Amino acid sequence: MTSKGSKGTQPAAVVSLYPELDEGALVQVVQALRTGDTSKLAPARAAEVAETREAATFLDGVKVPVGEGVELDAALWLHNGEGPHPLIVMPSPWAKQGWSVYTVQAMRFARRGYHVLAYTTRGFGESGGEVEVAGEKDIADGIKALDHLISQAGGPGSAGRIGFLGDSYGSGISQLVAAEDPRVHAVVALSTWGDLGEAFYENGTRHVASVQTLLGAAATARLSARTQKAFDDVLANENVEETLEWAAERSPYHRVDKLNERQVPVLFAQAWHETLFPGNQTLKMFNALSGPKRLLWSIGDHSGPEMTGMVGLPNRIWQEAHRWFDRHLREVNGDEAAAAAFDSESGAEDQIVSEIMWGRALESRATWHAATGNPERFYLTGPSEGAKDGGLLDKPTNGWHTTFATGTDTPATVADRIIFTGYAELAGLPKAYRTGKIDRAAAGVWTSAPLPSRHQLRGVPRLRLTVAPSKPDTTFVAYLFDVNALGVARIITHAPYTLLGGAPKTPATVDIALQVTGYDVRAGHRLMLVVDSVDPFYGEPTGTPGTITITSPDEDPSYLDIPLS
Repeated sequence: MTSKGSKGTQPAAVVSLYPELDEGALVQVVQALRTGDTSKLAPARAAEVAETREAATFLDGVKVPVGEGVELDAALWLHNGEGPHPLIVMPSPWAKQGWSVYTVQAMRFARRGYHVLAYTTRGFGESGGEVEVAGEKDIADGIKALDHLISQAGGPGSAGRIGFLGDSYGSGISQLVAAEDPRVHAVVALSTWGDLGEAFYENGTRHVASVQTLLGAAATARLSARTQKAFDDVLANENVEETLEWAAERSPYHRVDKLNERQVPVLFAQAWHETLFPGNQTLKMFNALSGPKRLLWSIGDHSGPEMTGMVGLPNRIWQEAHRWFDRHLREVNGDEAAAAAFDSESGAEDQIVSEIMWGRALESRATWHAATGNPERFYLTGPSEGAKDGGLLDKPTNGWHTTFATGTDTPATVADRIIFTGYAELAGLPKAYRTGKIDRAAAGVWTSAPLPSRHQLRGVPRLRLTVAPSKPDTTFVAYLFDVNALGVARIITHAPYTLLGGAPKTPATVDIALQVTGYDVRAGHRLMLVVDSVDPFYGEPTGTPGTITITSPDEDPSYLDIPLS
């Protein structure tokens, strides 16, 4: 497969969104479920397979007809006990492995009394059709898959309550199916999106690395012509409004009213440093829901925090997914007293559970409002005498300006590699940034004094800047760092921003929401704000390099608001 970018047609690099997932081990589990021969499995997994085969009937190679001659490749786990049983449908991620990535968790659901159908989404693996990126055909496929599961479970009279669960690609489809099919009672959406347009064009800035990664992960899939065009247009910086309309049709946020009408319970899980579907757009979806909801924040990047659960290791996100469905589909069954007892035992009454960087402590809060800190304002100032960087102070000092050249990258970047840098974070190895190597001719830098106490950042930092680019079209990226006494930093959060059609060298004031964060900055460390013009993760407007001047007018100072708890 090829992808067209601004530099011409180039082959998409083959990548995986699950680089540490052992595909061979999954194949062995599926074979053991099919045959009963567990000799090639580790003892714990062999025991799970044996218990699953006693509790449920497993069928793979299932073909779900969805119309127009298209069939979806699927697997079934049908619990053997007396029903009715709750049902779970699991659309596959954006991955060549298809439904098999859910094998271990589907076994666990089946042993707990669920009927489960996991299927490979159209255009991937053994399924027919073409990839439509959660379009109307994908929604119809999810509904057909549910019909098939109900029929295999004995018909509508034998079916209990119904849930949809998906990771990554399957999570968006799960939300969309729940919005359109009133039979769906609850959703689990892991590493998901709420607004696909915002994920592709954040603050008017193209997420080119995300699109390139998605193309690489679909290198063996069959993309529809419309899907290929949408991706090509993002890479080539063409037909933006048309692509945003295409994305809106595929965004759960634009169907949230349908979920709210039925108060559908939704569980989200997201990584702080998510590079495919940044956290703010999922948070927007979460806050728009009025029914039961829960949001789990974790260290890492796309699908990394939940990946260990896919191979059967202990995993808090999958544990919460099981609790969510037990609460809304299986155990309490409308009994309010039982529901209250279950909530108290599991902590399910809290909507927010956050794994804080970098101590890994878990914080549980009743609502997003309770989880969010109060803003503390740091004003951007000019450099003090003898200093090369500006300051972040509690009072404005105006009359200064900082100018840097555009078109040159600096060591301030989102990550070394999409997905992989997040896996290093999961291993306790966050990227280290040598702040002294940031070329001040190619970036603006503002640094606070050493913080007198631990600062707990909880929420969305917001940056207000007055900028005067020399070109009418300009992109810049703002990064917030935690810097130790040696000048070595870790990234807290960031956001890109693009100005189009401005008058050259004319000041414009912009408000930028940095990506949501849960981060503790130690006492004695400094906050550092860096603004530069190039990051490999983002597309730039075409044109020759120029300059960006940042200033702070008397009537409207530039500042950074940090939400502190």
